[in-house]
Amino acid sequence: MDSFSTVIRTASHEQHVEAETSTFMSDLLGGRLGVDAYARYTEQLWFVYEALETCTERLASDPATGPFIQPELFRLTSLERDLAHLRGPEWRTGLSALPATQAYADRVRECADTWPAGYIAHHYTRYLGDLSGGQIIRDKAEKTWGFARKGDGVRFYVFEEITNPAAFKRGYRELLDQVRADDLEKQRIVAECKKAFALNTAVFRALGEEFPLSA
Repeated sequence: MDSFSTVIRTASHEQHVEAETSTFMSDLLGGRLGVDAYARYTEQLWFVYEALETCTERLASDPATGPFIQPELFRLTSLERDLAHLRGPEWRTGLSALPATQAYADRVRECADTWPAGYIAHHYTRYLGDLSGGQIIRDKAEKTWGFARKGDGVRFYVFEEITNPAAFKRGYRELLDQVRADDLEKQRIVAECKKAFALNTAVFRALGEEFPLSA
């Protein structure tokens, strides 16, 4: 019988691929879009991580989510430094969420408030993704737009307190395997994982509409 972390990974594989291969992401990583598109994407991330991280104090004491609340993962401060670099010191004044981003952030908040086990699904899809595929984005961004290596503009992708990402991800998967939930609840968490990827893909789709490549 597969471990829960394996079940989650395989169940959401299709959505994961769909998110990674979205037109917007392909164009961004292919260097076909300007730094403005990257900045806009970074703004959208801010709304999602604000939803993920403003409730951590409360969730740290929850038996289901508590073990997952690890400060070395927090991204909000890094995102804000990146946005200040990309948009200037007044970055907050021009900040706006796309409707798809708002829906994503709202769902994260809803899980945090009413269903902590569901919050785990969002936590997993975001942070483990950042530790993995996020490193490809950082590398491309540095090369395409000339950001300093692991410096302002790409700090979101730099986990300074995680010296061994492979070991950290192993530990994280062990936490998933130990989640206190019965089979039905685990199925619901897997379904929420798929939903998280779908919400993420919708944001990419909206960004793709905002930054179409002229045919």
